[in-house]
Amino acid sequence: MLGRLSNAKGVSGDEGRVRALIKELTAPYASDVRTDVMGNLYAHKKGRGRRIMVCAHMDEVGMIVRGILDNGLIAYSCSGIDPRVVVSKRVVIGKDEVPGIIGSKAIHLQSRTEFEKAYKHKELYIDIGAKDKADAESSVKPGDYISFDTGFSYFGDGLMAGKALDDRLGCAAVIELLKNDYACDFYGVFTVQEELGMRGAYAAAYNVKPELALIVEGTTANDMPEVESHRHVTRVGGGPAISFMDRGSIVRPFMFEALKKTAMEAGIPWQLRQGTAGGIDAGAISISGAGVVTCGISVPCRYIHSPCSVASVSDYENAVKLADRFLGSGKFEEVLRNV
Repeated sequence: MLGRLSNAKGVSGDEGRVRALIKELTAPYASDVRTDVMGNLYAHKKGRGRRIMVCAHMDEVGMIVRGILDNGLIAYSCSGIDPRVVVSKRVVIGKDEVPGIIGSKAIHLQSRTEFEKAYKHKELYIDIGAKDKADAESSVKPGDYISFDTGFSYFGDGLMAGKALDDRLGCAAVIELLKNDYACDFYGVFTVQEELGMRGAYAAAYNVKPELALIVEGTTANDMPEVESHRHVTRVGGGPAISFMDRGSIVRPFMFEALKKTAMEAGIPWQLRQGTAGGIDAGAISISGAGVVTCGISVPCRYIHSPCSVASVSDYENAVKLADRFLGSGKFEEVLRNV
């Protein structure tokens, strides 16, 4: 399942293929599966008690065609991806997944000034093998979405690599949780356009009106040799990360403590998400209606927002266990009594 989700193409605004796959995977376990106008997917498992929402976003970072040059090369627009990591990477364009390669001026043709400065996306292009503009226009048009063409794989000592681990790991976790029964009215929600400002989450929270929401995310791991250990946001292999705040939300202390206590009682390794930069769907959900108690459970991923990320299988599995124990133990009742 992880490989199918990672390999599926779903740039922000073009999540249809991912949504279709998740609908297939959730249908056996949900009472009702539906979509809304935004494109969010809701897998509702009807139950008595508190209305609990567990969500993950379907979209991935990517690009969009903004024009076709006379020589058949493709100009593109992009947000949220470092241009230094995309040169020579394989991509696919549009519904037909037209293959292409991101190109730049060859190193031996660059001046010293060009060599010493970082690329900007507007200086790069995509080569689809077209002989001219007319040839390119026969298969690609402005507005087509562009996704990295990176295959999922397991490697090393319990690691996995692939595109869109932020947040297909979260999507997989929510699907796993839907297989279980909890003493609540359970909504597994898969949102759109998180990478463009949590847009889908605003609509999802309005529709579900949850009392409590868990957000399962792939988050930044910067356990690199050049980064001092006390500056690590998270580290791969250290267990799922629990957030106390980020750019969009502050976690209520009793919610944070409940997740921490759940992990410690169950012997689940965990770590604190030490950075406060970046934002997740909690930012939109927490301010919906009269307010929603939220917290993120994150799987550390190296190299997010790039053609290929790396994460630990055990971190993912323990993130699922943590959410499962929290829901199964009924600790959400203790949390909501503190509101």
